[in-house]
Amino acid sequence: MKTIVFLCVENSCRSQMAEAFGKMIGADRYQFFSAGSKPSGKVNPKAIKFMSDIGYVMSDHQSKGIDSLPQEGVTAMISMGCGDACPQIPALIRLEWEIPDPKNMDDQGFKKVRDEIGLHVEKLIKQMDNDDSKN
Repeated sequence: MKTIVFLCVENSCRSQMAEAFGKMIGADRYQFFSAGSKPSGKVNPKAIKFMSDIGYVMSDHQSKGIDSLPQEGVTAMISMGCGDACPQIPALIRLEWEIPDPKNMDDQGFKKVRDEIGLHVEKLIKQMDNDDSKN
């Protein structure tokens, strides 16, 4: 099973929601993880609430550092738009998604970022599925 890792600074909002969307869309084909360079130690309550609103319960998610990630065999590493502050791990595919940090946004802004992440994850999985079907 291929491994996809989402990285940001605090592992509280963006990378957590990306991991959740990955599990919602492709858990039968891929393993999903998330981590941060300076984990906050908690998942943002808005991320928990707004993912719950679309049917994903994040009660088992925890904010964690890169030492919790597999260090080998990672297929794709996606940083969430945090530039040099994002941790890096070895991966076959490395992508940078320029997604704003929603932690200080109002509810509408936070949901917009959540939906943007969902679209990015869906596109990534479709692309990886298509690449697999060509092999």
